[in-house]
Amino acid sequence: MTSDRDTKSTPRSTYHHGDLRQAVLAAALDVIAAEGPGGLSLRDLARRAGVSHAAPAHHFKDRPGLLTAIATEGYELLADALEDTSALRERGVRYVRFAVTHPAHFQVMFRPELLRADDPGLLAAKERASAALRTGVADLPDVPDARQAGIAAWSLAHGFATLLLTHNVTAAIGDRDPEEYFRSLAGLLFAAQLPSPEGE
Repeated sequence: MTSDRDTKSTPRSTYHHGDLRQAVLAAALDVIAAEGPGGLSLRDLARRAGVSHAAPAHHFKDRPGLLTAIATEGYELLADALEDTSALRERGVRYVRFAVTHPAHFQVMFRPELLRADDPGLLAAKERASAALRTGVADLPDVPDARQAGIAAWSLAHGFATLLLTHNVTAAIGDRDPEEYFRSLAGLLFAAQLPSPEGE
């Protein structure tokens, strides 16, 4: 018979290298989602994970290292989401969906002052996500400046996602699905360039 102690406690000795890293990351994401990046403390995360206060530093060195790992993971997840569709409007929808599904990652990814900007893993993940965004814009017809169009598309998706997460458009959206609402916004601003989604 399994006791509460068996199911609720995890002795420090049972953590493997990867398990501890993931446990600290998971605890950090919970804290960021509830309190923002400013509430993050390696000592507190160690307590939550049930390990010594020095254990998180072994994996991440310090707070910027931990936040960089979170941002890197976020960019990889975002790239995965964007690469799953080729249509620009649907990439915008995936961007919004990513922000809603991974709000803690989203809060950290675009805060360069919190991160190690020269981290190779972060740079590679950012470039992968950026390439996915650029690909969608490159397929638009009659766009004189693809870079400018890309910034416009990114601004729309990022701005809407931010307003959504901070509940600033709750009243405007009402009971409509946020993803469908975003599709409508994209259609208004890019009506001449955006092809209809598949199946329409």
